Amino acid sequence: MALLSNATSFLFSVIFFFSFTFLCNCGNVQGDQNYRDALAKSILFFQGQRSGRLPPFPAQEITWRANSGLSDGQLAGVDLTGGYYDAGDNVKFNLPMAYTTTMLSWGAIEYSKKLGPQLESTRAAIRWATDYLLKCARATPGKIYVGVGDPNADHKCWERPEDMDTARTVYSVSPSNPGSDVAGETAAALASASIVFRKVDPNYSKLLLKTAKIVMQFAMQYRGSYSDSLGYAVCPFYCSYSGYRDELLWGASWLFRATNDVSYINFIRSLGANDGTDIFSWDNKFAGARVLLARKSLVDKDQAYQPFRQQAQDFLCRILPNSPYSSTQYTPGGLIYKLSGSNLQYVTSITFLLTTYSKYMATSNYTFNCGNLLVTSKTIRTLAKKQVDYILGDNPMRMSYMVGYGTNYPRKIHHRGSSLPSTKERSQPFKCEEGFQPFYYTSNPNKNVLTGAIVGGPNQNDFFQDDRTDYSHSEPATYINAAIVGPLAYFAKNI
Repeated sequence: MALLSNATSFLFSVIFFFSFTFLCNCGNVQGDQNYRDALAKSILFFQGQRSGRLPPFPAQEITWRANSGLSDGQLAGVDLTGGYYDAGDNVKFNLPMAYTTTMLSWGAIEYSKKLGPQLESTRAAIRWATDYLLKCARATPGKIYVGVGDPNADHKCWERPEDMDTARTVYSVSPSNPGSDVAGETAAALASASIVFRKVDPNYSKLLLKTAKIVMQFAMQYRGSYSDSLGYAVCPFYCSYSGYRDELLWGASWLFRATNDVSYINFIRSLGANDGTDIFSWDNKFAGARVLLARKSLVDKDQAYQPFRQQAQDFLCRILPNSPYSSTQYTPGGLIYKLSGSNLQYVTSITFLLTTYSKYMATSNYTFNCGNLLVTSKTIRTLAKKQVDYILGDNPMRMSYMVGYGTNYPRKIHHRGSSLPSTKERSQPFKCEEGFQPFYYTSNPNKNVLTGAIVGGPNQNDFFQDDRTDYSHSEPATYINAAIVGPLAYFAKNI
């Protein structure tokens, strides 16, 4: 039955694609994209994911959300309120949350001037996460809290975060139950954020960096994957499939960027993390670390970092469509296609590396070759723009995959808070399963617009069915949005 269903779905997608292509003028959905509008909305989205006690308007512009998770941490005798729900559920997973924070911070560092009036809101989005991550890292000596909420219980419910009555189980790693991956990513988040706040809030910046050093030492000293330590609590949701060496590389790279302490570079060189890759995501950080380290070679002209530059270029040669070394699939409409589950998470993260490396190359008119293909800064920038424009509506479906941007965007996203009536509309709580029939399975649009949310996106044939039950394509996530903030800022100021 499943095989028949998949085959039918595939056939429908193909028929739809070709009929749509021939029957319509599938040019630009909205003319030139309004990158500034998309940028503002991509950051506003994070307010819809907030956990904890929310500030009043205008600090909280998404007014259909209310306080939630105010008892988080109590089961462990600590305060773990705050932070973000990762996607369309009501769980706080620290591995993707920390990655979200790192990418927002990298965007704020790399594109601070281009962010313009959105720099302050980006800092606010970062701080909402780092305030929580600091609690997780500092509440109990020798222990790092890495998540709140039982994902298995939570996923059996369809209820607002304001109503959740499932166990707010607390998960942690320790020397006897290590988690080098989640600790390394947390260190990266805190270290990168310390750079963001260095001039505007020096004391906060120092606290972030001090904590980052402690957490990174934990990650380096107590080796092991949190997937092995916590099992069912993080798998299959956010298993560390790539292992933990990429997070050790990533965390040390950010500590080096924040401190210039050569001990971190010495550690990186001793790590031997030379794995080739053609992906970048919350799980696999190899490519991101290499682009970050390549900056020393391209911008600072330090040839000691040439090996990292070469590794970064090897990654790009696996991405570029005309490269003889490309291992990346593209949809007929030109979208990078990596995996069927929430593919746009890979698109936004890879696009961030494209715009950033293009920016580095432009500082010195640098070029390189992928076999016989000459790669210039413009080559990479053009591909990055194609990905951003596709997400915003330049695609065969004429669909903006950012909620609230343009006129044709997903209306039935897989998101509990967005789909259910707000507490202002209905003060009476919804019980665990009470929301499924009237608000999950319905064909009606979501009750609340989660402005700026980018969903998982179309399938390999550029087809998207706006279906709340299809979480692989219709669910938004913080790490999808975090990675596109930088590219949107880049194009808002460069087009």
